[in-house]
Amino acid sequence: MRILMTAGPTREYLDDVRYLSNASSGRMGYALAAAARQAGHEVELVSGPVELPVPEGCRRHNVETTAEMRDACMALFPECDGVIAAAAVCDYRPRRRITGKIAKTGDPIAIEMIETDDVLAELGAGKQHRWVIGFALEATSARENALQKLRAKNCDFIVLNAPSAIGSDDNSVELLDGSGSVVTEWSGSKVDVARELISWAGTQFG
Repeated sequence: MRILMTAGPTREYLDDVRYLSNASSGRMGYALAAAARQAGHEVELVSGPVELPVPEGCRRHNVETTAEMRDACMALFPECDGVIAAAAVCDYRPRRRITGKIAKTGDPIAIEMIETDDVLAELGAGKQHRWVIGFALEATSARENALQKLRAKNCDFIVLNAPSAIGSDDNSVELLDGSGSVVTEWSGSKVDVARELISWAGTQFG
């Protein structure tokens, strides 16, 4: 199979030097990309800014903003069999990016925020014969929120994990289907979880 993989954070700039982002390390997405290659699949890796080496044999497409990730994914997805969306994209961006650097004045400032492109929802809406696996990082009402995300974004399955996964070498996840049932669960290093998920996907979709 040829798999589109997203990984890492995105950045949304306030001005030319400051940005909004999150603490995603990209380790889960990169572990999935490496596991997919080891299983013999082709991988198109769309990656936000991370300090990780490219897994051997993967084609990495570097992006920074959510809009750039959306554009790269939409260009690559038609030639793929499915997508595993492990990236932690920013949900909001400033309505206007300031040119230069915002100077301190001693007074409060207000920045109007608007929603970014919903990359996973757009992939799900246009999937046709392709399969879509999303990731949901949830702190409260975890399964309920993950199921809502699965349905809203037209995913086939969704991987539920907790905020403790951010920046960690380990992960504990549940795989949910469209009925909200737990198909399976895995715990351990992100490398081990990635291998289990890729093996399952190969059996399910291969």
